[in-house]
Formats: sequence, structure tokens, C-alpha cells
Amino acid sequence: MIMENKVYEEILRLRELLSYHSRKYYIEDSPEISDAEYDKLFYALVALEEAHPEYYDANSPTVRVGGKASEKFEKITHTVPLKSLTDVFSYEELEKWLSKLEAEYGSLTYSVECKIDGLSAALHYENGALVYGATRGDGTVGENVTPNIRTIRSIPLTVPYQGTLEVRGEIYMPREAFEALNAEREKNEETLFANPRNAAAGSLRQLDSKVTASRKLDIFVFNLQVCDREFSSHSETFAFMKEQGFHVIPFQTVCRSYQEIIEVIETIGKRRPTLPFDIDGVVIKADDLAKRLEIGEATNTPKWAVAYKFPPEQKETLLRDIAIQVGRTGVLTPIAELEPVRIAGSLVSRATLHNIDFIREKDIRIGDTVVIQKAGDIIPEIVEAKKEKRQTELPEFYMPTVCPSCGENVYRDEEAAVRCTNAACPAQLMQNLVHFASKDAMDIAGLGPAVLKLLKDNGIIKTVSDIYRIVPEELVDLDRMGKKSAENLVKAIAVSKDRGLARLLYALGIRQIGSVAAESLAAHYHDIEDFFTVTVEDLVKIDDIGLITAENVVHYFSHESTRRIIDELKALGVKTTAEQEVKVGSRFEGMTFVLTGTLPTMTRSEAEALIKKYGGKTSSSVSKKTSVVLAGEEAGSKLTKARDLGVRVIDEAEFLAMLQ
Repeated sequence: MIMENKVYEEILRLRELLSYHSRKYYIEDSPEISDAEYDKLFYALVALEEAHPEYYDANSPTVRVGGKASEKFEKITHTVPLKSLTDVFSYEELEKWLSKLEAEYGSLTYSVECKIDGLSAALHYENGALVYGATRGDGTVGENVTPNIRTIRSIPLTVPYQGTLEVRGEIYMPREAFEALNAEREKNEETLFANPRNAAAGSLRQLDSKVTASRKLDIFVFNLQVCDREFSSHSETFAFMKEQGFHVIPFQTVCRSYQEIIEVIETIGKRRPTLPFDIDGVVIKADDLAKRLEIGEATNTPKWAVAYKFPPEQKETLLRDIAIQVGRTGVLTPIAELEPVRIAGSLVSRATLHNIDFIREKDIRIGDTVVIQKAGDIIPEIVEAKKEKRQTELPEFYMPTVCPSCGENVYRDEEAAVRCTNAACPAQLMQNLVHFASKDAMDIAGLGPAVLKLLKDNGIIKTVSDIYRIVPEELVDLDRMGKKSAENLVKAIAVSKDRGLARLLYALGIRQIGSVAAESLAAHYHDIEDFFTVTVEDLVKIDDIGLITAENVVHYFSHESTRRIIDELKALGVKTTAEQEVKVGSRFEGMTFVLTGTLPTMTRSEAEALIKKYGGKTSSSVSKKTSVVLAGEEAGSKLTKARDLGVRVIDEAEFLAMLQ
């Protein structure tokens, strides 16, 4: 018994010692022992725990990585909603917000903090131990990702405070880890992550926590959500969270005036390019917690805080060349080939030049020094050409007169686009196939771009209808395609035959026919045969169908090649009709919904189906005619426009309540 107690005491000693050294390394950036010494302690603990499983503890430093794959993430309702922030994009907007706040609530002090470009999560502790970690989700309901949260070394598994404690933090991927991850993915011929934020989001939702652990995620904690103790100010909670061992957000400063806030924003902005992590703005919050309660909160955002978003980061680089890319609908798009430059968290070497009018308007020429930025910190775009830096006269760029893919003549349409109309154009064929099999179209599992290219290169498919002629015997000898994979793919193709008219109309790639327009068409004409005789005048009477869209539909179905494709698809068993939807209620009658972002428990398609069953309509764009915007996580410009227009915004929980 005495020996057993000594073993347990040694296990506790090693756990405490490892937790201490982890904090010194990951939180305080001041390690006291070498990696080899740490490993020696770590494996000594592993040996004792393996020999004495009766002393297992889920919060031991040795079990941060469980490795067991989860089948799905459970939903978890946040103790305190994880709300988003209202954005301001200029000092004028910020001053207006501050003036309005102080006119109503008097002089205030503010906590000013850098805004980490990552994803929010809540960490919940009871009696000093981590109970769960959850993603933000829609702010009310998130996903329980505790096994993956535990792999983040800067998150303490235990804290000194023994009561109920919940904090909110921003999980991110350091730039160095992001670059290493993309280099490895490129080496393995895998799709690269667009930026560290996307990489962090994808890593946190891995079904195997070992994968998450390998991604080297980190966290900055920035808010005390729940605590049994009372605090008077937000800055006071920062000191408390730091005492508990949390990696708190850097650059947190208390300011007492507009001018002080601007000075902090300027200081953070200057340091932004050199930071080892991405930030996209500065958060300004009322520091006094009692004042926060007085100021209150809106449905989705607190009234006591805003996020000042930095203007897009701009860099100069060399325009090496202009390449031509042939799109799915035959449009020839000029693409800038750039001297690679790092901007807004990723290396940029290409940017779209849209069309010849854009090139002429900005007088862009090959060999120019150009200024680039990322629209919304995501899409690279050229802002201007630095004409004063031209050493010699550079020739103007002209669009080609023939398609670079098939050699057929091209023409310029009414939208300033240069277009190839050859339906057999190889460039269009590949992208048409990819679009046809994609998730929102025929949704053929396993038939992604790489497999389609393999089938096309081996002469197995030359048109979309050829997809439904594939048999397993054709596939088994192809690279990376064994017997089981071939059988699964053929089964997935067979399942896709019953997707219905709306999906098929979208999959065919008719110009300007997105998924919403396709559903509107299928709701009015339940058989694809109707489109061979319908007129423009008939189509423009349908909501979501304008004149140009109607002309595109009539034009598409006037071609003999279309008649041939549809006949082949029908002969191969593809469903070309639509089921008439049966309404189960009328509570949404006369209402138009716009959906944006990712909903926590259902797909957009499922939400749209419910809206229609209860008599409502959906639209792809927000306008004054929009009744409700249903917003999920990472809602974008549609949410901003809804707020500008005063359109009602709801989350999934409110939507489901409307159905009760």
C-alpha cells in the first residue's frame, strides 16, 4: 500500500512538473529545460501510467492526443452565446460609433485588442479541469471538439481556479506552421489551403485528433465568459486569465479617448506584417463590465464593442505575363502571372484581370510593377499599375482572336467577355464535367477533378452522358483505381440518376443558371422536355429569372447538341422530371428567405426545403423585398447588406422556433 501511494505521488509530481514546463514553453516563451529533458520526464510518466492504469486521468499531459477517430461532432449549446462583432472600416465610422455611445452613456474607458484571424472556441472548466471545448457554430450552438482542443499545447488541461470557468479564445495556425503544412501538401500533390485561417478551421474539425495535433494549432484567449468570481472590468479579467495559465491575446491596452485608440490601432497596424500570426483588425470594447450590462446587446452582436477592420494589405510586385484561362462557359479570362509575393497570410503568384476593359481602364501591361491586394483578405486583385516605374515603353495587351484550347474563333459578348462557343472545346469539357459531378449539381461521390481527368485522359468519357456508361471493368486497371473503388464509383453514379430536374438543370452549366434559378425553373416546368418549346416571354414571368437569363435558357435548348445530350441522359436512366412539392403549412406564405453562412445542424438545402414546404421562397441575393436572412457561421456580405437594409436576421434556433 505504501509502495502504491509512492507511485501515485510520483505520477502526480510528474504531471504537475510537465504542466509547469509546458506553460513555460508554450505560454511564457521562456523554457527552463531542454526538449530532451522534457521528453525524459514525459516518457517516465508514460511508463508509470501504462504500468498503473488505475491512475488514468483524462487531463494528464500524456493523453492530449487520443488518436481515436470520431464518427461525428456532437452539438453543444454555449453557456453564454459567442456573438460576432459589428465591423467598421474607417476612422470616421469608428469615431461615429464612439460618439454615439458616449452621448448616451457618458465617458467610457475601452479595452483595445488585436483581432486574431482564426476561429472562435469556448473552453469550459469545472473544479480546475477542462470539461469540453466547442466551436462557435452559429454563436448559440457549436460542435464539441474536445479531443482536438486537447491537442493544442497552449490550452491548459487544468487550471488553479476550482470553480466554474469558461473562456473564449481564437484558435489560429501560426504562419510558420501554415507554410510547412502547405509545403508538405504540395509535395504530396494535395490541394493547398488558401490561408492560415482556412487551414486552422479544417484542422480543428479533423475526425482524428492525431491529425489535428500534427497541425501545430495555437490559441489566444480574449474573453472570460463564465466565472463564479466577480470582476469590475474586462482588463481585470485579463490578468485573472493569465494567472490561470491561458495564452491571452497580445496588444491589450486600456484607452480613454478616441485619439488614444487611433494611436494603438496605428501601432498594431505597423507591426502586422512582422507578426508570426495573422490579424485582420483591432477590437474596441467598453472595459467597464457594469457599463456593458447597461449598454446591452443586439440579437447577434454586442452594442458595447466593434471591430475596426484594417484596409486590405497592399504590396508591389512584377507582372511577368498574362495567361488566358478558358472557363466552363467558354469565357476567356486574362490571368496575371506575378512575381510571387506574400500578402495577407499567403503567397500570391496569380490574380484575375477580369476582361480586356479592366486591363485598358487601368492601363496594365506585361512588365509593369503592379500593386496587388486581397479583396476581403481572400481574393488577389490588381489595384493599379505603377506607370512611373516603366523603364521603357511597354506594348498594350490584346485578347486572342482564337481559343487557346481548341483554336476556334472567339467573340466578344454584351458583357465585355471574350467567349469560345465550341461545345467540344477541351478546356470547357473538363470544367463542364467537374461542374456536372459537383456537390450542388449531380453530387457524384468520388468523381472529383482528379478522377475525371483520369477518365478523360484515358478516353473513357468525352461528354457528360458518358459518365452514365461507365462500368467497373473499365476502371480497375487505372492508376489508383482498384476493384472496390471502381465498384463504389459506379454505385455513386447510379445513385445520382435520381437527383431530379432542378439538380440536372444546374449541372448542365447553362449560363447564369445557379442552383436557386434552377429550382425556380423546375418548380414551374416539371419536365425537361418543356424547355425545348418554352419562350423568353414565358420564362421572364418566373421569379429569379431575368431577361438575359431567359434568353440563355432558350438559346441553350435550341442547339441540336443539347437535344442529343438530353436524349442520351434519358436513355441512360437519368431522371429529367421534378416532383411537385407538397406544402405542409402556409406560415411562410409571401415570405422570401436568403440563406448565408454555415448552419450548425442542417445544410442550406435542408433549410430551403423546409421554407418551401411551409409556403415560403428562397432567393440568392438580399434586397428590400427580402423578408428574412437566415445566417449561420461565417456569414459574409449578405449579412452586412441585410443589416444595412434593415432586413430581419435570424439564426437556426430562431428559424426552428418559427416552425413550432
